[in-house]
Amino acid sequence: MPIDQSAPHLPRSASIDAYGKGGFAFAGMSHRGSLLCLPDAVWAWEVERPEQIDRYSLGRVFEAANAIDTLIIGTGVDVWLVPAELRTALRAVRVVIDAMQTGPAIRTYNVMIGERRRVAAALIAVP
Repeated sequence: MPIDQSAPHLPRSASIDAYGKGGFAFAGMSHRGSLLCLPDAVWAWEVERPEQIDRYSLGRVFEAANAIDTLIIGTGVDVWLVPAELRTALRAVRVVIDAMQTGPAIRTYNVMIGERRRVAAALIAVP
């Protein structure tokens, strides 16, 4: 069944309570698959591998860039270097990108949310 991209799972930001087994738990909800967490909503994200991360897959981040200072990328279990052109495109809209495996990305994101920072997270689900 395709993911409904037209509506967020949650119309606000939320910390991530748990992850693994192909999904996430947040705000009393669970979601199977990857997530895109923005300051105003949590969305399903169809990315399954770091190689799929590009300007198109991060379109909502670019649209919300005026509300974001930092984008945390959770790359699943893989280590991934952000392509220079993506880093440059985000820098042009004043968003700093930091990529790391999904576990550390969630911990970083949760700390930054707790500090009320202007943060977004793009998190690839892990098995």
